[in-house]
Amino acid sequence: MRIVAGEFGGRKLKAVPGTKTRPTTDKIKENIFNIIGPYFDGGTSLDLFAGSGGLSIEAVSRGVDEAYLVDKQGLAIKTIKQNIEVTKAPDRFKVVKRDANLALKQFSADAVKFSLVFFDPPYALQKIAEQMQTLNELNLLAPNALIVCETDQNAKLADVTGFRLVEKKDYGITEITIYRFGEEE
Repeated sequence: MRIVAGEFGGRKLKAVPGTKTRPTTDKIKENIFNIIGPYFDGGTSLDLFAGSGGLSIEAVSRGVDEAYLVDKQGLAIKTIKQNIEVTKAPDRFKVVKRDANLALKQFSADAVKFSLVFFDPPYALQKIAEQMQTLNELNLLAPNALIVCETDQNAKLADVTGFRLVEKKDYGITEITIYRFGEEE
């Protein structure tokens, strides 16, 4: 696993030890960023099930100002912190050890606005549609925010009011679904 491109491109990342976390492959990560835009001009990202932190670190490497990384697993938090160290820019990352839904409530109280959100939950436990609605209800999204969802092909994500489907791609058993927050074009 590595940072594919940008300011930190080429640096190696660690995977979370054990079998509870499934890292996004470099190929899928590169394809995600080819779809949503290879580089960013600022903004704040949220990775609600951060695992190793690879997606958020990639986003910051490509120009996102600040990334919030949430995971409730201790080994994931330890790995995220180790991976952030390779960037030499720890002040651009906020690591939160907490349940995803509780973290959203915390961010609402802090009035944080996200322009890019990653959802890569454990496949069997995903509640992405409900959590997207919570992001909307808690006023956590910047106008035109992008939502990137990584699921297996059994997930069958539902339409969510306030979000429009941008793209859906299959990569073997993995499916990437991208939404934009806001009105229909």
